[in-house]
Amino acid sequence: MFDTLEPSSLPPEDEALRSRVRALAAAATAARPADVRARSWQGFDADFSRKLGAAGLLGLTLPKAYGGGERGPFARFVVVEELLSAGAPVAAHWIADRQSAPLILNYGTEAQRQFYLPRICRGELFFCIGMSEPGSGSDLASVRTRAERTAGGWRVNGQKIWTTGAMHCDYMIALLRTSGSAEDRHAGLSQLIIDLKAPGITIRPIVDLTGDAHFCEIFFEDVDLPADALIGAEGEGWKQVTAELAFERSGPERIYSSVVLLDAWARHLQHIGRDDPAVRALVGDFTARLATLRAMSIACTARLAAGESPVVEASLVKDLGTAFEQHLPVAIGDDLAAHPDEPVSDELYRTLTYVTHVAPSFSLRGGTREILRGIIARGMGLR
Repeated sequence: MFDTLEPSSLPPEDEALRSRVRALAAAATAARPADVRARSWQGFDADFSRKLGAAGLLGLTLPKAYGGGERGPFARFVVVEELLSAGAPVAAHWIADRQSAPLILNYGTEAQRQFYLPRICRGELFFCIGMSEPGSGSDLASVRTRAERTAGGWRVNGQKIWTTGAMHCDYMIALLRTSGSAEDRHAGLSQLIIDLKAPGITIRPIVDLTGDAHFCEIFFEDVDLPADALIGAEGEGWKQVTAELAFERSGPERIYSSVVLLDAWARHLQHIGRDDPAVRALVGDFTARLATLRAMSIACTARLAAGESPVVEASLVKDLGTAFEQHLPVAIGDDLAAHPDEPVSDELYRTLTYVTHVAPSFSLRGGTREILRGIIARGMGLR
């Protein structure tokens, strides 16, 4: 499997985007303390997303005919890396730019491409993903929410849960059962685009341990959709979702969730002047692991740039990446606790508290650790 993860590097023309993104991100985060910037993924700022769209930094991999930049996945890697490193608010456009747009481009009809893609590129339409359901979790093949054929299109009944940002979004791309039963597993699943303002939809935010509410549960009660809500082929939903998840699992977002905390802790060390062998070893460990994970993520991006779907490799990057992200708050908390006489700023304390509270979710979103390791084992021929 590792033979398929060959070292690669970011092309100079894509690296050239970095300064432009960095300037926009710096302006957006100048007045945000570290504990707010640590909420980068959950930071919903439609104005900032529209600025990115106006600067040509959304839809970078889409054809120019649909308003995109007609560039490769490396260009998007640079943009994402800069936004997350700064802790910029990316939630508004995140899902549409990363997953919904490529899915519509690859599987949608020409009419769907013409309608949705230019608006996504301008930061005008926001999407969420309807995969998880009560009782199914990451076992997507067991989804029970059903879309049945009607004279005019589809009728949806059921429930989705743990849907990020649904209360702010315009559309959901949902994985639904269009034939058979949950016991049929992969057969009979399809993806439909759902207008979240349609009658019969109820969205309830879920307040988490930190007091934030970015997850939602969504109820569908006799929701009527037009015939053109279907994206791709009926019954091909499982295949489409599997390819879609490669975009979600391999990127730098699976490495940088705790990076604002890491930066705040590093500044704390510089401020107090602590530079003993133990802390140098810890900083070296963080740096080496981060550099290795970044190299693996770039290698996955190279596979995407080659038109491949690195499902197993992406699962490996996500599993190792989220383990690193979860280790950071524990190790930094232990380090600060080992120096009780050292003054710690309120900002660093709030940032550490927030990241510590949300870190358990890192290995849940985008596929649990157990699911990913099953995919990796299957890819290695072990099951």
